[in-house]
Amino acid sequence: MSDVVVVEHLTKLYELGDDHVVGIENVSMRIEAGEFIAVMGASGSGKSTFMHLIGMLDEPTSGSYFFEGIDAIRLTGDERADIRSRRLGFVFQSYNLLPRTSALENVELPMIYAGVPEQQRERIALEKMALIGIAHLRDHNSNQMSGGQQQRVAIARAMVNNPGLILADEPTGALDTKASKDVMELFTTLNNEHGITILLVTHEADVAAFAKRIITFRDGAIISDVRRGEVAA
Repeated sequence: MSDVVVVEHLTKLYELGDDHVVGIENVSMRIEAGEFIAVMGASGSGKSTFMHLIGMLDEPTSGSYFFEGIDAIRLTGDERADIRSRRLGFVFQSYNLLPRTSALENVELPMIYAGVPEQQRERIALEKMALIGIAHLRDHNSNQMSGGQQQRVAIARAMVNNPGLILADEPTGALDTKASKDVMELFTTLNNEHGITILLVTHEADVAAFAKRIITFRDGAIISDVRRGEVAA
């Protein structure tokens, strides 16, 4: 398998007056194409900082980060934005859908930024919505959909540019138990049947259990990295 992400000694420090607060420190790991990884840890453990760095939403203080073989540290802001729009898909706890805008238009949004022609945008968006089972919601606005349906729209939106990696930050945090299970089963299907690489941040063990690999952070460092079927030391 090819590496999607390779990080070595990645460190992020935040300035707080004259002091520095550790976001993450000396983190090294790699993500291969087709993996489904859950990142766990208590609040302040570094898991969200790690995801922000992998998503090129923030810059590290030191260390190296290669995404699909590209040295992300050396990219300009515009180059990082280009990769975010074309090769990374984002799913957030709060869905981040545009209000008073149809599900179809929300799914098309990344393709608008990528300059995809209108007719092609609609075709691709409907293909992804059908794959996820929400094509019938194409004309529904956010206030006409349940939380689980809105999150499925957000997942379809994350997929339209065929990203090399989908980053999901607490994607079930605002959902009830049944909707959470449905969303996680959808992620499992996308990973198993379509080979989509997924990195998911969660603090819930039952959500992490859907992943094939679980990485746990504490105090800015990885304290365990366990694949399904392995026994943690």
